[in-house]
Amino acid sequence: MRTSLEVADIFRAAGPGYRAAHAGHLSLMQLKVMTAIENCRTAALGGHVESCQDCGHWRIAYNSCRNRHCPKCQGAAARTWLAEREADLLPVGYFHVVFTVPAEVADIAWQNKAAVYDLLFRAASETMLTIAADPKHLGARIGITAVLHTWGSAMTHHPHVHMIVPGGGIASDGARWISSRLAFFLPVRVLGALFRRIFITRLIQLHDDGRLTFLGGAAHLAERRAFLRHLAPVRKKRWVVYAKPPFAGPQAVLAYLSRYTHRVAISNRRLIAFDNHGVTFGYKDYRRDGPERQRVMTLAADEFIRRFLLHVLPRGFHRIRHYGLLAASSRKANIGLARRLLNFAPEPDEPSADDPLDQRPPCPCCGGHMVVIETFERWQQPRAPPEKLVLIRKIAP
Repeated sequence: MRTSLEVADIFRAAGPGYRAAHAGHLSLMQLKVMTAIENCRTAALGGHVESCQDCGHWRIAYNSCRNRHCPKCQGAAARTWLAEREADLLPVGYFHVVFTVPAEVADIAWQNKAAVYDLLFRAASETMLTIAADPKHLGARIGITAVLHTWGSAMTHHPHVHMIVPGGGIASDGARWISSRLAFFLPVRVLGALFRRIFITRLIQLHDDGRLTFLGGAAHLAERRAFLRHLAPVRKKRWVVYAKPPFAGPQAVLAYLSRYTHRVAISNRRLIAFDNHGVTFGYKDYRRDGPERQRVMTLAADEFIRRFLLHVLPRGFHRIRHYGLLAASSRKANIGLARRLLNFAPEPDEPSADDPLDQRPPCPCCGGHMVVIETFERWQQPRAPPEKLVLIRKIAP
């Protein structure tokens, strides 16, 4: 039976020892992420007391850390983001395309996250836009929503970009919508070859501009000839661009995005146990098929924390980006034009109420409406027992 184990429990128990053992080797962002996850929904961040208006049941709710790497804080952020994206959906099929890089490049990215992850976004998006605009393929301007993932299922370092793309685009003259084939968008071998060329060319340019750093066992790559020798094998490899079958309608796109856009390296629900043997969790072995794909792994607590922190992004780095028709600067106009070309009129928005919807869960006893009766600051507790607070509220004139 699965327990209620959380990543925060592992960080609270093993985090102090990990910080001491790796003092001076952890970045400020990694330390902040650890602290945020440890304090999330505890008295350290303050909170409020809620009371049911019907039965008087009360509960204490602590504040969330809202850190984008916290497994407990992504649900609300994903719902808000999805509500905004729903207005951009078009009545066409959607495709899912994945761009990944060879291990030799992933090794470089590990010490140069901001530069190489940004290059991954730019090279993948330019590849898609270029091939889609080619009259030999689609001959249209397309829209892209891209999401960066840096992990494999076992939390190893595996940077790749997921792209959600409408099945078609606007012709270069803006006069018509060009639809792709139902089960085929763009040729993956052509995408892979162009992606490899763009990426390697610009990665070498980053090296020549002195924008890459190499430490430890990789220090020799700072010399240009050594760097070029390191990249020589990947020039001959086939760079994999994976195109999944198209989604079954726009709602399936939203369901997918809700699972992928705000995902972190590991969710709490995948954790199984934490004891003297280490941290046990479930993962998928994509080299296997069928039931054998679902596996279980146990890592020492320090190794579990190390793998989790591998995926902390640089400060200010945007892991969700939009390109082409969906670029922020012209998205509204492009979506409007696409709908006109598709003869699609969206349903009118329902008038919003004056007061925002209350997102608090209902009373667990009677399903009634919960209201806040007191708030308290960080590291504080309610000023009086909740029973007294509820009683005071009930008898107050």
